[in-house]
Amino acid sequence: MQAGQQLAHVNQNTRLNFRYLDPCTPANQGMFSIKCHIKNKVSQFLLSEGFREIKTPEIIAGSSEGGLAAFKLDYKGKPACLAQSPQLHKQMAVSGDFWRVFGIALFTGQRTLIHIDICVNLQVLMLKWILRSTIRSYNMSILMQVMDLVDRLFVAIFDYLNEKCSKELEDIRRQHPFENLKYLPKTLRLTFEEGVQMLKEAGVEIDPLGDLNTESERKLGQLVLEKYAFAFYFRITLSSTYFTAILWLFGHSIPCHVTYDDPNYSNSFDVFIRGEEIILEAQRIHVPWYLEERALECGIDVETLSTYIESFRCTLYSQGSKVFSTAHHLTYGGFGADLERLVMLFCALDNIRNASLFQRDPRRLEP
Repeated sequence: MQAGQQLAHVNQNTRLNFRYLDPCTPANQGMFSIKCHIKNKVSQFLLSEGFREIKTPEIIAGSSEGGLAAFKLDYKGKPACLAQSPQLHKQMAVSGDFWRVFGIALFTGQRTLIHIDICVNLQVLMLKWILRSTIRSYNMSILMQVMDLVDRLFVAIFDYLNEKCSKELEDIRRQHPFENLKYLPKTLRLTFEEGVQMLKEAGVEIDPLGDLNTESERKLGQLVLEKYAFAFYFRITLSSTYFTAILWLFGHSIPCHVTYDDPNYSNSFDVFIRGEEIILEAQRIHVPWYLEERALECGIDVETLSTYIESFRCTLYSQGSKVFSTAHHLTYGGFGADLERLVMLFCALDNIRNASLFQRDPRRLEP
């Protein structure tokens, strides 16, 4: 193709129908090369940080997260479903003295037209010994460690792509024009209140105990870019009401008294690229009786989680007391990020399907 030559226009549905031909363009070749580089860089970085890679089952009994519609199936006469997340098995592996684990697995996401149902998910989990009296005094400690890890990992990925994949990025840019992602070596961490205040000053009214909708998140991303000149940032301590509603089974909505003395906020954070969320995480539940309680609240049959819950009774929480405190205690922290979504946001693509070779969404089961 000559420089300046007009490209043929083919609508997306046609391209997806002939996906075995579509990758032949330089832009698509570059896109999937970058996707491969990100996956390899993640593994390299985490291995250097003392993590072990594990493989987890794609089929499980019950439902791994109560907030998503499960893909139910019959497994040799037994009810089962596709794993929506490797969360259960990550935590059981860590209970078995693995300490730091990560996995790159399929993830079944939301069934909406703006998502793909099955994507590749980068999942990381770590834990830490805590010698404190209450969970409220140490939750932020593990969250800060996780945020530090996310910060260093993502900056390492961005640096690597800009240094090693310049040709691929230019090939993509010719077909999908975009500006390079602006970021800092040490990423900005906005509190939820600071984000709400920035939006209010821009004339956007936000419920301080609710959460931002997609439009408000994009507006905040624009304001951050204008004020700080970069498009990668953290937002910490989300609204407790919002977080209890969306994190389903695994996240604490207990307030963090290290920074806040307000039950309206949770021990949580999310990460944004170009005003779009890439990570949403919170303090993990690892107390057996509380897991059973939350499972019932989420409409999950506790029996389908019996092995998972029993692993905590036998290892990390063997005392079995109905309080969040012991003399020596372990606490979890981790995160997950969709590989396709990361490619989409780094390259400012207008549709996540461009970053998936063979998509599965509510309207597509082929090719």
